[in-house]
Amino acid sequence: MEGRENEEFQNQDMEFDPIAKFLQGKTILVTGATGFLSKVFVEKILRLQPKVNKLYLLLRAQDEESAIQRLNDEIISTELFKVVREKWGSEFNHFISSKVVAVAGDISFENLGVKNSKLRQKIHKEIEIIVNMAATTDFNERYDLALDINTFGALNVLSFGKKCDKVKLFLHVSTAYVCGEQTGIILEKRFYMGETLKETTNLNIIEERRSAEEKLDQLRHQSLSNEALTIEMKEFGLKRAKSNGWPNTYVFTKAMGEMLLGKFKGDFPLVIIRPSMITSTFKQPFPGWIEGLRTIDSVIMSYGKGRLTCFPGNLNSALDVIPVDMVVNAMAVAMEVHYANHQNSRETIYHVSSSLQNPIKCSDIRKFAYCYFTKTPWIDRNGQSVKIGELTMISRADLFFLSMQLKYVLPLKRFKKVYTKLDHQIKFVTRLAEFYKPYTFFTGIFDGRNLEELQKVAEERGIDAAEFDFNSRNIDWEDYIMNIHIPGLLKHVIRS
Repeated sequence: MEGRENEEFQNQDMEFDPIAKFLQGKTILVTGATGFLSKVFVEKILRLQPKVNKLYLLLRAQDEESAIQRLNDEIISTELFKVVREKWGSEFNHFISSKVVAVAGDISFENLGVKNSKLRQKIHKEIEIIVNMAATTDFNERYDLALDINTFGALNVLSFGKKCDKVKLFLHVSTAYVCGEQTGIILEKRFYMGETLKETTNLNIIEERRSAEEKLDQLRHQSLSNEALTIEMKEFGLKRAKSNGWPNTYVFTKAMGEMLLGKFKGDFPLVIIRPSMITSTFKQPFPGWIEGLRTIDSVIMSYGKGRLTCFPGNLNSALDVIPVDMVVNAMAVAMEVHYANHQNSRETIYHVSSSLQNPIKCSDIRKFAYCYFTKTPWIDRNGQSVKIGELTMISRADLFFLSMQLKYVLPLKRFKKVYTKLDHQIKFVTRLAEFYKPYTFFTGIFDGRNLEELQKVAEERGIDAAEFDFNSRNIDWEDYIMNIHIPGLLKHVIRS
């Protein structure tokens, strides 16, 4: 009775919300279901509309049993679902099993690697919306793997969708940083086949795949260890990305994935969500939930523990971050709006970001982290409070100068100990600079005209602005970083 009463209460509470009505009875395929963003998306739907028909979650697994195990261990059992779990009480497991189907597969393969033909046919007949969030987010992934997942994996999901009877919307999650290192206002515009970020080059995606396969064959014939082969393929991907104007393999392969979707979508309404750096939840289902160290979090925690005293970056650069629940809210609103207008088969892109409406700078992050760890210092293994100083920001010019000093001045015998110590420090900072360069030295601003138009449409439709808030202007960054994000890191990641 407890679960049914909760369901009746929630249905009454959301009775007049357009998105809750929209989701009722819908069947949705979600790829990349164990990812951070995907989990928040799945939780939102189950919490908001328990009368959704089915959520098919594609999980990388060998068989159905392994997929179910991953569903339970990596998704449903997480603290993220505590609100839904509390609402359903003893009927929680029954509710989940009646609404969520774990599908063993892999987007790298045809038919998404779904071997169960009966299940595949059932999905073909039932699903109405595809949400593709599967990706490898490693900036420096092996080129062959990044192509398989981020580029051709996206095309495989689209091809699968075209075999389905009822699909009316394809929503694809990309990244705002497919723009590379462009400056100024960056528009929400599509990529076309063959387009690169260098005017002097032309991109052939099929040739990219062929060259990756050839490189892999060459390396295998050299009888390299798996580790050595991986290093070589990572270097090859980075080289290909930079030769076409992108800073790393991740954003390069994501951009190519967008190109393929735009080229082959046909009559499919295609919505591409491009979030900036995704951080912990702002409000829903509760503030501060996060899983793993995201882009800026390794820096924040290394600094708080006293392990990092300097960092490469421009103090005045806008560090574009956005809470994960705001990204999910934008996705949900875009689904409702574009599904209702599914006969319009155009491609629509949304930047879900903060740098235009409510920018937070590198200097702000530095100040907030300093204030937090000064007031609430990290306690080391010996039970001692770690004292921190202000984080020193190192410019590109400073990095170059220090590197030259090490190269031409210090490598003398009498400076050997000094050189060795400084060399390690500079190499570490240089690696950080290379890794974070697309973000901490980034001077672009993500335009949000399409997203602002989506907000207007949401208001006109009577969509609950509090329940589906994706307006970054509503974020007080100092309060969020100091009272939500860093405490969330400490609770859910560092001390979990």
